[in-house]
Amino acid sequence: MGKIIAVVNQKGGVGKTTTAVNLSAGIGLAGKKVLLVDADPQGNTTSGYGINKKDATATSYELLLGDVSAAEATVTTAFKNVDIIPASMNLAAAEIDLIEVKHRESRLKTALSPLREKYDYIFIDCPPSLGLITINALNAADTVLVPIQCEYYALEGLSQLIASIRQVKRLYNSTLDIEGIVLTMYDGRLNLTNQVVGEIKKYFSNKLYKTAIPRGVRISEAPSHGTPIQYYDARSKGAAAYNDLAKEFLKRNRRA
Repeated sequence: MGKIIAVVNQKGGVGKTTTAVNLSAGIGLAGKKVLLVDADPQGNTTSGYGINKKDATATSYELLLGDVSAAEATVTTAFKNVDIIPASMNLAAAEIDLIEVKHRESRLKTALSPLREKYDYIFIDCPPSLGLITINALNAADTVLVPIQCEYYALEGLSQLIASIRQVKRLYNSTLDIEGIVLTMYDGRLNLTNQVVGEIKKYFSNKLYKTAIPRGVRISEAPSHGTPIQYYDARSKGAAAYNDLAKEFLKRNRRA
């Protein structure tokens, strides 16, 4: 049965979507079947895989409202072993549209359940907030992957996120666990970076991935071409880093 991983950080600009896009591509290249669910109204994961948001008629919004099945919303991408459920701007209205819906916090879990047998891994790219869409993702997920930028405010955000995960675990999803923490925009030459890493290791040493994602122009350029970094520039440091992260992720899950 496929494992569902929510990629979450309520702070924007930390490389959350970049990690969802490129880690999924790396796992696909390693031979595993991946579904990527774009649950962020900005739809950057969708465009990061070269899909025009305006052309998408069956999206994560219709999925949450129950208007389409997960299979109907799934799009086959041009990239090895990766399918996607795209997002559209309509998703921004989901928080309001679901207010009076019964079991509104478990809509995504119910919708994705039939696809667990088809995929090895299902990643959910969450919005940079802890609203109802993110609660749906945390309720649906087995584990949570947290990309974190190496800066001081990231530590404050991490503590808030952990508190939210514990609350969802208590209320809705008792088996929810932390998959791991990924350092993004990493620059080991900076003292602040090393201080932040030291603090994270102090509390989450067993959850911190050894692979850190460096800052890189090529990583930043890839989304505008609608391709993961591995396809945009396979020789770049960013591609190597995300491939290494995929290998580390798969190795950890073999042990699990």
